[in-house]
Amino acid sequence: MEPIARADIAAFKGGGAGMANAMIEESGLRINHERRRGRGAGVNPSGRYEPVSRHVFDDGWSTIEELPPFKTEVQVEKPRTIITRNESPDISFDRSINPYRGCEHGCVYCFARPTHSYVGLSAGLDFESKLFAKPDAARLLDRELSKDGYQPRTIAIGTNTDPYQPIEKHWRIMREVLEVLEARNHPVGIVTKSAMVTRDIDILSRMAAKGLAKVALSVTTLDRMLARTMEPRAATPTKRLEAIRQLSDAGIPVSVMVAPIIPGLTDQEIERILDSAKAAGATSAGYVILRLPLEVSPIFKDWLLRHYPDSYRHVLSLIRSMRDGKDYDSEWGKRMKGKGPYAWQIGRRFEIAAQRLGLNSVRTPLRTDLFEAGPKDQLQLTLL
Repeated sequence: MEPIARADIAAFKGGGAGMANAMIEESGLRINHERRRGRGAGVNPSGRYEPVSRHVFDDGWSTIEELPPFKTEVQVEKPRTIITRNESPDISFDRSINPYRGCEHGCVYCFARPTHSYVGLSAGLDFESKLFAKPDAARLLDRELSKDGYQPRTIAIGTNTDPYQPIEKHWRIMREVLEVLEARNHPVGIVTKSAMVTRDIDILSRMAAKGLAKVALSVTTLDRMLARTMEPRAATPTKRLEAIRQLSDAGIPVSVMVAPIIPGLTDQEIERILDSAKAAGATSAGYVILRLPLEVSPIFKDWLLRHYPDSYRHVLSLIRSMRDGKDYDSEWGKRMKGKGPYAWQIGRRFEIAAQRLGLNSVRTPLRTDLFEAGPKDQLQLTLL
């Protein structure tokens, strides 16, 4: 995305955000507002593995205005396995499930956006409008849990794309996955931005009573207008706090994730978010500093120039101060928290606020001793 890279240089070399915005508009990279209404990204560049790059421009025939708006399209994906393994030393789980590829929430900062390039699509608007559902997820999970020698450990769901994004209301894949996990007494940890998680309180409360389930709600900001532009199809901050309350009242251990923290834009809300989450019933908390890998960096920059041009240089300067002068550093141990004085300050503020509120004072691991492997596919009749 060379136009955005050039605009970024111009913003820091005297041209300012106004010139940077003008350069991106002139390039034709930015999609017309009416076509992307209700979406997070403002661009839709070709995937990084594609042999050609496509650019929109006005050829004088007035055809651009006739292009249809981006609508949500869902295709069926049929993977061979559903449990994804990882060995990353800086995350707390070694296996996860993603019921969907892509995410309709449209969070402009989403670190999972670059994964759409693996299927020949854009990390921009394609990521939030061209989605893939995995309706065989529950069947595949049942089969994998039944394999000889399977050793149970907490399965994380929501670590890549949100399992409770809007299309879950129709597909109900997450619900079916939880039914398998409950029947097997298998531990699960869920991360979401959606209040739809409360739909499954019946299952989650029964699992939590056995020490098998916990949920984390991601709350990035309490500013409804900021959330509207940054996370256009996610639940409002108020609804997320209400979801924390309902989960807590049902006896389900619930955490708040202040993630991502955007320096110079949302970092002033750390204490307010923790206060609000604690009052709603959260018992633990975590945070992640904004990550801008690969295509996420230019997509975020374009969004920041469109919505908060006066903050552009300040926000980018702080980000780079925590990443050795770069937009992103993927080194394990640093990618989540950053480094340097500003990263240290954010970490200390978070720790002091969490300690004051009694968050993270007790951590109880989920149980694995109740797991029932059982004969292969014995649960299938219950899913019909």
